[in-house]
Amino acid sequence: MIKLIEKYPILSLLLFVTVMLGFTIDTIPVTIMEARNFISAREMLTDNNWILTTMNGEARYQKPPLPTWITAVFGMLFGIKNVLALRWPALLFMAGIGIFTYLLSKRLELSKSHSLINGFVVLSSFYVIGIVIEAPWDIYAHGFMLMALYQLFQMFQNQKTAIMHSLLFVICIAASILSKGPVSLYVLFLSFVIAYFISFKPKGGILHILKLISLLIFGIVLGGWWYLHVRIADPETFTAIAERETSNWSSYNVRPFYYYWSFFVQTGLWAIPAFISLLYPYIKSRVIYLKAYRFTFFWTLIAVVLLSIIPEKKSRYLMPVLIPLALNIGFYIDYLIRKFKTLKDKRETIPVYLSFGLIGGVTLLFWVVWFFSNIDLTGILLARFIITALLLFVIGFFIFKFLRAKQIKPVFYLIIGFMLTVGLVALPIAKSHIQNNYKSVAELSTSNLPLYSLNGVSPEAIYNYGDKIVKLKTDEGFVLPLEQEFYLLTSSKNELGNYEQLNALYRINYVSTYDFNTATKGSRGHRSRLVNQLYKLSLK
Repeated sequence: MIKLIEKYPILSLLLFVTVMLGFTIDTIPVTIMEARNFISAREMLTDNNWILTTMNGEARYQKPPLPTWITAVFGMLFGIKNVLALRWPALLFMAGIGIFTYLLSKRLELSKSHSLINGFVVLSSFYVIGIVIEAPWDIYAHGFMLMALYQLFQMFQNQKTAIMHSLLFVICIAASILSKGPVSLYVLFLSFVIAYFISFKPKGGILHILKLISLLIFGIVLGGWWYLHVRIADPETFTAIAERETSNWSSYNVRPFYYYWSFFVQTGLWAIPAFISLLYPYIKSRVIYLKAYRFTFFWTLIAVVLLSIIPEKKSRYLMPVLIPLALNIGFYIDYLIRKFKTLKDKRETIPVYLSFGLIGGVTLLFWVVWFFSNIDLTGILLARFIITALLLFVIGFFIFKFLRAKQIKPVFYLIIGFMLTVGLVALPIAKSHIQNNYKSVAELSTSNLPLYSLNGVSPEAIYNYGDKIVKLKTDEGFVLPLEQEFYLLTSSKNELGNYEQLNALYRINYVSTYDFNTATKGSRGHRSRLVNQLYKLSLK
């Protein structure tokens, strides 16, 4: 089986993502960032706002439009309410990151087997998967940038700016900027270039470097056309949004410089191998191609330093760091595959047994989850749980079997099998664990009465409702509906008692609480923004 996977590496990486998440990812609730993207995509289709993008009818220039365009096309083809279809583009870009990690590894003169391991490591890293849901713009920006860097590496090595490489480089740079501005250019591109010049002897003269700089500038200019257009078409709104977004860099989510120092934990399953792969004095004498390892090592660390300089910090901003880190981890995994059978020093073997043994233990004991959860497993869910438990038990058994035999390659691919099983079979079980008070505003879309909000509602609610939910309260006062009777959503009960104008004009009747949380109140996953009170207002 492993030989077959290694025979078709690109297809294997694509199938891994497809099988793991391609049929079940819609079981995860739509997140706030996703909802904003989906709403903008919907309004592109319904209101034709393809350039001057909107969300709930209001200008939405915080993020450039390319990912939303792609989402809108999938929504047009498969339905704007089809969450699975709307998430497929991000999954394809996730697969693209795995594929181009493999291709770049091959250009670094790593073996086919080693390069494939790198691809699987990045695709199974925790935050590479999580970013597809949490902030779908990021996967596009960093995916396009990795494609650009693959072209740039070849132009560095070949000392030529061939037409095809140059064209693809410019297009991918522009597409990355049109996905999330200069973020990936700063984190992924700049760290790549610095690491390259540290690790490899630069090839080509000053003319070659100037050509590459010209291509970069061309790509930046091409990617900046949307910003210029919006700046001219809607200058006041654009300036206000730009000032607010810029101020966030130094005043919002400010964290200390060392906030990202535990970045290797974001790889999830590969946390221990990731940490060990960063021990340069230990790894440098154990790799086959030292220059390539030095390059990925510096690429990773420089990216972390660049992120650390910016005062605003969030865990998801680390996602691009996981790309060079996956290459770094691959060197350590490759070393273990080649040499683990001969290792005698417990300082080298214990971390391996701890890391992979922990995963094996989780797979063996997955069935214990049943006894500690309050999930009501019946029918198809029970069958799915039993199948998951059996598959994971078999995987765990063989992980320990091959660990005992000191065969690391089968252990590695069994861990990939573990990820496949969790995504394909186990993930839908989580959908059944929804709190009893769950109630979605989607049911109001079939009502004869129009729906408004007092101060605005969450993007998740707007997306699930299927249309705009106009806000009545503005800076200038109230914008009262033309209808004599309508529904109104508020963020808390009895909130309407504070507004004399509404009470004077309308009879106000409480209807119901709409709690869009899947997690129970008081738990970590519960969000107050997903709870709204519905009132029916009738003109007196």
